[in-house]
Amino acid sequence: MEMVTVEQAEAIITLQYKQFGTEPVFYEAALGRVLAEDLFADRDLPPFNRSTVDGIALAFSAYANGLRAFTIKAIQAAGETPQAIDTGNECIEIMTGAALDDSVDTVIRYEDIDIAGNTATIRDIDVKKGQNVHLRGKDKQRGETVANASRIITPALLGLAASIGKTELLVTKPPRIAIITTGDEMVPADETPTPYQLRRSNGAMINAVLKTYHLQADQFHLEDNIGRMRNELARCLQEYDVLLLSGGVSMGRFDHVPQVLDELGVKKLFHKVQQRPGKPFWFGVHKDQQLVFAFPGNPVSVFLCLHRYFIPWLEASLGLKPSPPLYAMLQNDIYFPHPLQYFAQVKLHVDDSAQWQATIANTNGSGDFSHLIHTDAFIELPLEKNAFKQGEIYRVWRYGMV
Repeated sequence: MEMVTVEQAEAIITLQYKQFGTEPVFYEAALGRVLAEDLFADRDLPPFNRSTVDGIALAFSAYANGLRAFTIKAIQAAGETPQAIDTGNECIEIMTGAALDDSVDTVIRYEDIDIAGNTATIRDIDVKKGQNVHLRGKDKQRGETVANASRIITPALLGLAASIGKTELLVTKPPRIAIITTGDEMVPADETPTPYQLRRSNGAMINAVLKTYHLQADQFHLEDNIGRMRNELARCLQEYDVLLLSGGVSMGRFDHVPQVLDELGVKKLFHKVQQRPGKPFWFGVHKDQQLVFAFPGNPVSVFLCLHRYFIPWLEASLGLKPSPPLYAMLQNDIYFPHPLQYFAQVKLHVDDSAQWQATIANTNGSGDFSHLIHTDAFIELPLEKNAFKQGEIYRVWRYGMV
């Protein structure tokens, strides 16, 4: 296949979405995983009428009949058996979270009463029936859905699971992922390179992105030796569901990756996308259904392809519902004269009208990754245009914590 457009590449990858099953995990170990089942209330929430403040609980009918001073019959803490009143002129001194007996229906705050001895007198305030009472089943009723599947398990969701006694959660299984960097010129990050070598950074960067999805990937580095590359890639294709490669996919004499993948039975679905950065991006599927995302070696190209193509595939394969696209308004003009879809690095902010604004950073190409820490997203500029003006709105792909 000849070079594809961004839209064509996206469509081809979309056809390769797949699921990898589910597994049960202890709820406290499920943070960041994707819920694969609906959760239901095992009882009404709250399970009883409860006080939302510290104060006194009484029958509103007595107040409505003009009574303002009440005899405190008992003091009740949260978790204790509800105390009942026997007559309308009685009340229960009650704490926040405590259950109300059916004989009382309204709670008055300590701030709105005066207590002298065993008598509580309501000040000159407006009291409404049922005030400061959280009614049984008001939030959820027994058997009602409290959380739907296909959502990331957050601290709030963990707390909700605990509240319904759901200590084992069914989550989606992630794919087994191998991160593979290539190139004789790349040395480990803890070594001192020669004047003409570089330290390996792509693997660490990809792995860091995956960790935000609570994924554990294995990392390997391949030298530009076609025999050893063939053996190692053959092994990885047997042991992993997805291979994420960087480097070795361009037109250089030592760019062996496409040839080796073809020899190993990986069908090329496309090679080269009409975009910058990341034009040499290669994507294919093995005969046994393993997927290979082979990114160019330049760090910004890797970062772009990872966020534009792999992350949407990953989220869909994990069962997450797609997030609505984000658009931002250009804050400066840009001219791009090449017949490629351009992804420019931008700094995002929200203006006073809640509109996302994107300011394009001046960079030195796909090898200049120093600006990634000062920007938040790539803005996707349409292929059919060359001039882009301040005030125009385009889609952005976020990668920063904004």
